[in-house]
Formats: sequence, structure tokens, C-alpha cells
Amino acid sequence: MLQGYFKKRRMARGVEIEDAIMNVGQKEKAIIEKPFERGGLVVVWYSILTVLVFLFGRVFFLDIISSQYYALVSAENRIRKIVIKAPRGNILDKFGNILARNSPSIDVVVVPSYLPKKVEEKKVLAEKIANILNMSLGNVEIAFLSQNEKSTEPVLLKENITQDQSLILAEKINELPGIALEKTAIRSYENSAIFSHVIGYDGKITQAEMENNKGYFMTDYIGKTGLEKSYEKELKGTYGAQQVEVDSRGEIKKNLGVISPQAGDDLILNIDQELQKKIYDSLSAILEKTETRTAAAVAIDPRTGGIIALVSLPSYDNNLFASGISSENYKSLISDKNLPLFNRCINGEYPPGSTIKPVIAAGALSEGTISSSTIINGMGGSINIGSFRFGDWKVHGPSDVRTAIAESNDVFFYTIGGGYGNISGLGMDRMKKYEELFGFGEETGVDLQGESKGLIPSERWKLDKIKEKWYIGDSYHAAIGQGFVLTTPLQLANLTATIANGGTLYSPKIVNRIRRSNGEDFYIQPKIIRKDFISKDVMQIVREGMRQTITSGTAQSLKNSPIAVAGKTGTAQFGTQDKTHAWFISFAPFDNPEIAMIVLVEGGGEGHSSAVPVTKEVYDWYFTRDMKN
Repeated sequence: MLQGYFKKRRMARGVEIEDAIMNVGQKEKAIIEKPFERGGLVVVWYSILTVLVFLFGRVFFLDIISSQYYALVSAENRIRKIVIKAPRGNILDKFGNILARNSPSIDVVVVPSYLPKKVEEKKVLAEKIANILNMSLGNVEIAFLSQNEKSTEPVLLKENITQDQSLILAEKINELPGIALEKTAIRSYENSAIFSHVIGYDGKITQAEMENNKGYFMTDYIGKTGLEKSYEKELKGTYGAQQVEVDSRGEIKKNLGVISPQAGDDLILNIDQELQKKIYDSLSAILEKTETRTAAAVAIDPRTGGIIALVSLPSYDNNLFASGISSENYKSLISDKNLPLFNRCINGEYPPGSTIKPVIAAGALSEGTISSSTIINGMGGSINIGSFRFGDWKVHGPSDVRTAIAESNDVFFYTIGGGYGNISGLGMDRMKKYEELFGFGEETGVDLQGESKGLIPSERWKLDKIKEKWYIGDSYHAAIGQGFVLTTPLQLANLTATIANGGTLYSPKIVNRIRRSNGEDFYIQPKIIRKDFISKDVMQIVREGMRQTITSGTAQSLKNSPIAVAGKTGTAQFGTQDKTHAWFISFAPFDNPEIAMIVLVEGGGEGHSSAVPVTKEVYDWYFTRDMKN
């Protein structure tokens, strides 16, 4: 019995223990599970809170912080600026005659962002435009497809369209999304062939030019050559703008105001239009009598350094470029063996021949190599050094420096340049010194771009470039403007002006003043490179020798001119066929010079045969024109 009792107690106790164990497990389970339930809720709440904070912050950023930015973007989408181009400045001669002006023109432009988005629709539009403008369909399609679709900047499709084409497009413009007509102007050049190397021309800007010139659009014109390029900044002007409000289709709904454009500045030149024409006509006439078709002439006012005429032949019609030159016309110009686009006045490099003798004379007098009374014998028309003979163009008698200049005595200048007998001569280094003082071998600083420097050699130059030592014969050749010596027509004109005014070397300028859009004139002040580098006594001796050229020397056909002229002929050999360039440098009136001029006829024979007649004809006209008017 007792055992049964204890057995039941043990069983009951086991159940209690098991229940207790189970109860303990349930409590522990609850303790373990509840923290996870609370942690999950916290994560959820934090996530919700984070999203709310982010959304609130984003709304705050958009509505408060960035409100001005997005308002501006919205305004830009709604408000557009239509550029109003400024008229380009005119170019006038010294008397106010217009040489370059603006003529109204209409271009067709493409606004890429307004073009149809679908390729098929673009092709349909391209067909319509190609038919109206008589353009290649392929070119129009390329123009459409190659643009940035988001760009609102106009891109040129065709410039200077006809009036009929503009009327058709204006009538159908609402059916041609992305196509617009732009009022512009093209240059109109008066007497274009006569002034083209001075004025140059402008044309549509290229991508490369866009990168180097800020503030331009792809539909703009820009100066390409001549004064149009040198004074691009002054001529361009400041663009204006018309503000308009547009709808979602880009159509104008309201005008919001206009910012007026500011016209470009006018250029008033030193160029004398009538003188330029006279030189051009006289040179052209003399070329008709020779085998050559190439020539150049420059006239300078020696009192200021102002260029009053600059002619290069053959020339070209710069209006062809202004209106968009055809491939046929361009090919014809660049294939012409006479190089009509080449400005011989500033880029041509030629042996100056005897026109350099006044410089050698000035150097020899200044260095004491000779005096004004030194007499050098003609030596039978040549100097012989060993087996080498250095001939003269004719046999001269005994000469002083004035006579040697007047008669262009080669033996005299061989002697004072390279030395002979008891006269040591200047030598190349000292000849180079005085030639550079007169402006040779360096740019003059003319207000046209791309000027050539010419070449004044030295002993070292020959050794470095040709790998030969310098010989006395090289000095003889250099002393008469042959051998390695090269100059430009402009450099020789500047030399002539410097002798004329008694020793002031100016930097020659074509533009006299810039007339601002408000009517004020900004004068280009004469720039002196150097002055008084040769004594007045020496300069007077040289001047007298050049006057004697007319009275008893190689240019006596000018003796009966209405004024006293001084000058120097030059005949310069070139090439291997014994051909010669004809030069004549001169100034007038002798006592009070107001014009210094050079004439070059390439391959024109001797200076007195072609260059002198042109000079005579020009001076006879120039100094009597006031009497005729």
C-alpha cells in the first residue's frame, strides 16, 4: 500500500515537474520571442520615418532651395531671346567714299530642337526644303540628322537665298517645323578688284573660328582677310535681342521687350580712292604691253606713315567670297598661276636690285668708308677678283656718291660694299646693320595680317643654311641688291618714305581712324619705329643723289613732271633665265614730300622701261587733279 502511495506521488510529482518544465519553457520562449517582435516594429517605424523625412526634405529642396533655379528653367522654356544682329561697320576712304557696305540678305537656318523627332518626318521635311531651296536632298538630310536634337542654337542651312525662295518659305513657314528665316546682311564691295587686297572679305564663320572667337553664332559672318580680318573686333558690333514668350510648340505669343543692337565701328582709311584707281589702271595698262601679268605698287604719306595706295596685280573680286563663292570660281582662283589671291605688296619677297643703293650709300657715308667727295673710277665696267668678273650694266666714268646713285653705278657700290683697292668697304655685317635700321629683314607692323619679313643675310646665315663660307662676291652682290637679299614692296616703300622725310621710320598704317557708333573718332596715332639714326647731312646727300636720278640719271623722263621728283631705278635679276624685275622708288615734291611711292613690275625688264612710265603717269595726274576739278 505504502509502496503504491509513493509510486503515485512520484508519478504526480513527475507530472508537476514536467508541467513546471513546460511552463518554464513557455516563459523563456516568450522572453526570447517578444524582443524580436518589438525590434521589428522599431525597424518598420524607423523606415517609415526615414522615408517621410526624405520626402519632406526633397519637397523642401525643390520648393524652397531650388525654387529659383526651376523657375528660371521654366522661364527659359517659356521665354526666348531672338538675336538681333548688329550692322557691320562700313569702310571708307580718306575722303568719305564708301568702299565696303552692308546689303540686306536672308539666310535659312535650322533650329534642331524644333525639328520633327521621327526620322521619317525629318525626311519628308527635308524633301520640301530641298525642293524650295534647290539643294541636294542628301545635304539637307545630313544637316538635319547631324545636329544635337536638344540644341536651340540656329544652324545655317543656306545663305543669301533669292527673293522668290524667301517668299515661298515665309508663306509655308508654319508647315516647316524647325526651319526659320534670318534677316542678315552681306558685304558689298565697291570697285572690288581695285581694293580687294586692302579690304579683304568676310564670310560665314567656321567651327574652327568659332573655337577661337567667343560670342559668335554658327550663322555669323567674320573677317577672313585684309582689313575685314585685322579690324574684326571693331567692325563686328554688339548684338541685341528680342525677348518673346512662346507656347509649348515654340510659337511666339507675346513680345516682352527689345535690347537694341549696337552697330559696328566704321573704318576711315588713309587710302585715297582716286589715287588707288589711277595706279591700278596705269599698272594694268603697262602689263598689257609686257609678257608679265604681275605687279605691285605702294604709296605712303612720308609725313605720317599713312598708306595712301596699295595695289597688287592680278587681283580678284572679293564680292564672290562675300556672297558665298562657288566651287568653280574658287577653283579658278587658286589654280591661276599668277596667284590673284596673293598680296604681293606685303607677302611678295623680291631681290630689290639697285633700289637698295641709297641704303648702302648712307651706311658708307655714316661709317666714314667714303665721304661725299670720294671719287671711284668706273674701272672699265667691271671689278675682277681672280678669275671672277663682277660686271656693271654699262661703263661709267669716275663717280662720287651722288652720281653713283643717279647713274646706278654698280662698280661704285661693289667697292663701298665689299671693298676694293684702298677702300675697305662696309662688309656684310655693316651693310646688314644699316639695312635693318631702314626696316629691312623685319615686319613693318602694317595693319594687315601675314606680312613677310624678307631676308637680309649674314656670313653666319650662309654658313648655317647653305653650308658655305661667305665670299667677297657675296658682299658685291648684296651691295647692289642681288644675291640672297630679299625685300617686300612695302618695306621698300617705307624706306623711300624714310628718305623723303629726312630719317623717320614709321610703322605704316592703312587705317587713319575708327569712328565709333556714337560718332566719336578714335585716331590711329602714327607710330615711329626709330628716327634720327642717320645724320641729316648724310640723308641730304642721299636725297640729292636721288634727285639727280631725275635730272641727269636713269629716270630723266620725269624731268618735265609738274613737280620736282626724286627717285631710284632698280633692275633685279631672278631665276635662271636672265629675267629681271623692274623697280622704281620715288618721292615728291623734292623739297616738301607728300607722297613716296614704289612700283614693281615682275619680270618687267629694266626699271626705266616699265616702272618709271607708271610713276610718271601717276604723278602727272596726282599733282594736277585739283586743277582739273
